Amino acid sequence: MDNLLVAENIIKNYGDYRALNDVSLAVPRGSVFGLLGPNGAGKTSLIRIINQITLPDQGTVYLDNEKLEAKHIKDIGYLPEERGLYKSMKVGEQALYLAQLKGLSKKEAKARLEYWFEKFDISNWWGKKVQELSKGMAQKVQFIVTVMHKPKLLIFDEPFSGFDPVNANLIKDEILQLRDEGATIIFSTHRMESVEELCDHIALIHKSNKILDGKLIDVKKQFRTNTFEVGIHTENTEILRNELNEKFSISEASFNSIYDNLKLNIQIPKGTSPNELLQFLTSRAEISHFVEMIPSVNDIFIQSVENN
Repeated sequence: MDNLLVAENIIKNYGDYRALNDVSLAVPRGSVFGLLGPNGAGKTSLIRIINQITLPDQGTVYLDNEKLEAKHIKDIGYLPEERGLYKSMKVGEQALYLAQLKGLSKKEAKARLEYWFEKFDISNWWGKKVQELSKGMAQKVQFIVTVMHKPKLLIFDEPFSGFDPVNANLIKDEILQLRDEGATIIFSTHRMESVEELCDHIALIHKSNKILDGKLIDVKKQFRTNTFEVGIHTENTEILRNELNEKFSISEASFNSIYDNLKLNIQIPKGTSPNELLQFLTSRAEISHFVEMIPSVNDIFIQSVENN
């Protein structure tokens, strides 16, 4: 697999506290990579190392097959959870200044900013001071500042914080568009529904250790339990329930339905095809609902943390 970012055996200590304990991960090029973990797990320490804000005590980070160096700052865009715009500066002049720090000429920076300000319908904010903006408005400006120099790697730490649902969707769509245009994105959040919508790969850090990583669909397969949510319409509910109990593991289920009179969660043994369960059911009753219970990222997150 072609990886844009590789971190190998990263250790970071703050005095006697170990924030990262031999953490390695690889971020595939052109993907959205979810970096997950509870508060204090070590995510921010790793992000700070990638941004060269701090250095690891041991281990190496590679960007685009080169050992990470100061020259790579221009190749990274970082949107931190704690935003850092200067409140007393005007929006336009501040954005121009930050763009030039990323290596853009004043002319090129102005052209790109005008494009983004028009795209977000905020051109009339150019002459406003940051302190005049709401939190969500300031978030939009900082998002633009983060992405406008078209870096190879984008790091978003809680990018939806402060946004209403409409603007959160706007930013989500822009993140996916940036990925489709070739950017590689590290996405750190506590909003598991956003991980479901955006991420191709995930890694979970807990108590300074990486405890899980991989392609999201493969991680879900790893945690699947072969359990199906089934709605059945039958005149002989107790007879069918007893027959099912002899062959499978069953429990009561609750979901919205208008036709069935028996709702069950049915777990089939490993090596058994779902078709076998379906054939068994259709030979005895009418099936109105049959859905595999795929574990959500939130379920996987909680189960992994509790097990470790």
